[in-house]
Amino acid sequence: MKTRFGTIIALLISCTSLGVAAQEQFRPYKKVPGISGELTSVGSDTLAGMTTLWVEEFKQLYPGVNGQVQASGSSTAPPALTEQTAQFGPMSRPMRNREIEAFERAHGYKPTALRVAIDAIGIFVHQDNPIKGLNFTQIDSIFSATLRCGATQYSRTWANLGLDYPWAHRSIQLFGRNSVSGTYGYFKKKALCGGDFRNDVNEQPGSASVVQSVASSINTIGYSGVGYQVSGVKRIPIALEGDEYVEPTRENILSGEYPLSRYLYVYINKSPTKALSPLEREFIRFIYSQQGQTLVERDGYVAISPELAEQELAKVGIEFN
Repeated sequence: MKTRFGTIIALLISCTSLGVAAQEQFRPYKKVPGISGELTSVGSDTLAGMTTLWVEEFKQLYPGVNGQVQASGSSTAPPALTEQTAQFGPMSRPMRNREIEAFERAHGYKPTALRVAIDAIGIFVHQDNPIKGLNFTQIDSIFSATLRCGATQYSRTWANLGLDYPWAHRSIQLFGRNSVSGTYGYFKKKALCGGDFRNDVNEQPGSASVVQSVASSINTIGYSGVGYQVSGVKRIPIALEGDEYVEPTRENILSGEYPLSRYLYVYINKSPTKALSPLEREFIRFIYSQQGQTLVERDGYVAISPELAEQELAKVGIEFN
């Protein structure tokens, strides 16, 4: 079954190979003279690696640029943009209405959202765990206090999920993101059907620490971005219902078959009556170049299509070339 998100992705992305998408369809970034100054980014931890890769490579092109990346969670981006303490606000979710309204009260216009990549949230267990997969009802029974996705009982031990001895008697230890994270909000909305988390989910400050925590003990499970694979854990396939599990492969994310997929954003403060600064303009051009989208893939995410890149650049008055 394809989600609505999946249908949109299938239309927007014109090839099935991520390498082809970034390396052949996007044009190389061409350096321009006179770019220097401060480049500041405040926002999502999920985008921390990707943003850092962008900034570091951009600084190699422009040694006169001083770049700083703070990545404490998506909720930190809107106030940083509103208060003008950052030029770029990476977010793993769209801004909420109240965040947009606060920005608009301060500046008289709305912030600009740029879709820069596609992410999928993975379910991680210890590498020795024999479970084959989970559907949304089972995921809800594990993580939720409200059971809005069809479960009739909570899953407290691995026996509740069908595992035999010696796994049956083991309790389930839960790990996830904290409430400032866009991953937290997205997982709550999609995988818990808008319900509430159990109070014994061990909230972690970063995506990498979730996966590292899962690797630390045999009875663990956690959710995090699929790009945060480490040794000692495995990602398990998931299904909307039943046992027709879907792996979070690139092909399945692109086609929309994998049900926990989403856009990743960079928000900016773009006045409708003023042009971007040269530094801001060139950094955005770099993100949507061959180099920028190759770095998206290197960090474990999915490159967007050139068609979508052209749409996003048009929002800020930049030609796709």
